[in-house]
Amino acid sequence: MTDTTVIDVTSAGVNPYQVHIGHGVRQQIPEWLPHDAQKIMIVHPPILHARAEALREALSAQKEVVLAEVPEGESAKRIEVASFVWGLLGQLDFSRTDAIIGFGGGATTDLAGFIAANWLRGVPIVQVPTTVLGMVDAAIGGKTGINTTEGKNLVGAFHAPHAVVVDLDWLETLPENDIRAGLAEVVKCGFIKDPAILELIEAQPDEAIRAGSDVLRELITRAIQVKADVVSDDFTDVGAREVLNYGHTLGHAIEHAERYLWRHGVAISIGMVFAAELSQMVGGLSDEIVARHRSVLSLLGLPLDYPVDRWPQLLATMQKDKKSRSGVLRFVILDGLGHARVLAIPDESVLVAAYHELQTTSAQ
Repeated sequence: MTDTTVIDVTSAGVNPYQVHIGHGVRQQIPEWLPHDAQKIMIVHPPILHARAEALREALSAQKEVVLAEVPEGESAKRIEVASFVWGLLGQLDFSRTDAIIGFGGGATTDLAGFIAANWLRGVPIVQVPTTVLGMVDAAIGGKTGINTTEGKNLVGAFHAPHAVVVDLDWLETLPENDIRAGLAEVVKCGFIKDPAILELIEAQPDEAIRAGSDVLRELITRAIQVKADVVSDDFTDVGAREVLNYGHTLGHAIEHAERYLWRHGVAISIGMVFAAELSQMVGGLSDEIVARHRSVLSLLGLPLDYPVDRWPQLLATMQKDKKSRSGVLRFVILDGLGHARVLAIPDESVLVAAYHELQTTSAQ
C-alpha cells in the first residue's frame, strides 16, 4: 500500500470524518468501521459481487457481515429498492450501532446513504466508491437520494458518512468511458474552485484518463479537496454548497430525458457548456473561459451539445428541479474562473438563447 492522503470534512453540527485516498487502502476498512458495530451490511451492484464477497470474507472474522445486491446504476435509486433493503435490515435486527457499507459507483453510494439515513433515523455508513464519479462526488458530503418519475434526486436526506475509503486500485478495471465521464465532475471543480485541475488536464490529457497514473490521482485528490472544503462550510446545501451544482440543472434534465441510460458525467458535460454560455449572457463571462469549457471537455472525449428540439422537455423537467424557487429557475453561473454563484433567471428567452448556442458553436 502506497502513501495514503487523508482529507478532513468538518461540517458544523455534524460528526467530522475523513476521506482516505490511496492504492490498497481498502485493506484498512476494518479500522474505519464503528468499533461497536456487530453487524455490517454491504450494499453493492451485481457487477461487484465477487469483490463484495471478498470484502465480506475479510471483515467476517470480526463482524457478522451480509451482502445486499441492488440493481446497476440509476435503476437502483428507486423507493422499491430501498424498501427491499430496509426489509433485509429488519429481518437481521439491524440496530443503531451496526453499520452499512456503500460499495460501488455513485448511484450505489447515493442509495446506500439514503438507506442508512432513514433506517432507525440514521445508522453509520462507510462509503467505498469504486468509480471516479463516486470518489470525487457522490460518496462525499452526505447528500443522499433516490429518483422519482418526475426527476433525479427529488427524494433524499443529508447523512454524513462515518468514513470514505477511496482505493484507486478499483479504477484499474474500470472502463475508460467511465473514467472520462467521472472526470466531468473533476472539471467542474476546476472551473468553480481550483483552476490547477484544468491545467493538469490540458497538459497531460492522456494521463488524466489512465488508471494508475499520478495525474489521475492528483485530479481526484484535488476534486475531493474542493468538495470537502465546500461541504464543510455548508452541509445542508443552503448557501455555498450550491456552487457544486454547476452544470447540473440542465445535466439532470438530460439524464431524465435519456431515462438515466446516460452516464451522469456525460450529461453534466453538456450542462457545463450550457452554464458557461448562460454565464456569458447574464454575467459577462469571457469568450476565453467559455471556449475553455469546450476545449477541456473535448480533450476528455466528452459531448458538448444536445438536440435543439428537446428543449421543451428539458425545460419542463428543470422547472421541477429542487433548486427552483417559487417556479423560478436558478442556475449556478461563473463570473470568472473559480468564481461561481447562484442566480435566479425568470426570463426563459435567455435560457433558450444559451441552449441554442450549444448547437451554433458546435456546428462551427
